[in-house]
Amino acid sequence: MARIFDDITKTVGNTPLVRLNKIAKGINCEILAKVESFNPLCSVKDRIGVAMIETAEKMGLINKNTVIIEPTSGNTGIALAFVCAQRGYKLILTMPDTMSLERRALLRIFGAELVLTPGEKGMRGAVEKAEELLKEYPNSFMPQQFKNLANPEIHRKTTAEEIWNDTDGRVDILVAGVGTGGTITGVAEVIKKRKPSFQAIAVEPKDSPVLSGGKAGLHKIQGIGAGFIPDVLNKEIIDEIITVANEDAGDMARRVAKEEGILVGIS
Repeated sequence: MARIFDDITKTVGNTPLVRLNKIAKGINCEILAKVESFNPLCSVKDRIGVAMIETAEKMGLINKNTVIIEPTSGNTGIALAFVCAQRGYKLILTMPDTMSLERRALLRIFGAELVLTPGEKGMRGAVEKAEELLKEYPNSFMPQQFKNLANPEIHRKTTAEEIWNDTDGRVDILVAGVGTGGTITGVAEVIKKRKPSFQAIAVEPKDSPVLSGGKAGLHKIQGIGAGFIPDVLNKEIIDEIITVANEDAGDMARRVAKEEGILVGIS
């Protein structure tokens, strides 16, 4: 049977769970990776990129002349870039100047305008600049990934259901890096209701342990550790918080690539 998608945004989701055989060797558990790189722009953020724009359209918050403005550390910006390109919206992204040159180049390919902010200010600096730009453009809209309820909602509707169905409800633990907190919030809220023993473990940078009660700081793990507690994060569903060092994150990413053949980025 032929299967043709109406546009690229319809290809988001239904990503596979893949068993990590070598990484789990010698460990008395089964480790599965939710391979979000199967999304069109290769990250879990593709889900919220589509969801936030579609929700804004349905609510009448944007029109064809609206300028979309968003602070981003990379992946959400990439997601918004391909969605805005497909929809025909002008997109301005603010991001710390510590973000990789590759990400910047990719964003520009999709037609996004980039405004770089001082890296030492982290995501807070990018957010402040985005809010300034919002005042400069009368017809503008900020999705606000850290506050937008469409963020965790799309994970309730899709990611959580995919994990539950693909494991036949046998999933015991979710380990997720926390950027906006949308993934861990949406998935855990759904599965905990069905399986009270289910645990959600949040991961954040050791050099910026805000969720653990520490101070925000510079770190090299792009995509997580925004330096503040996001509004959409439901801390009540988190059972444990683990901090990870820059070196350990990089080492494990390289190990998974070499041993399992899966690129897991660093974020």
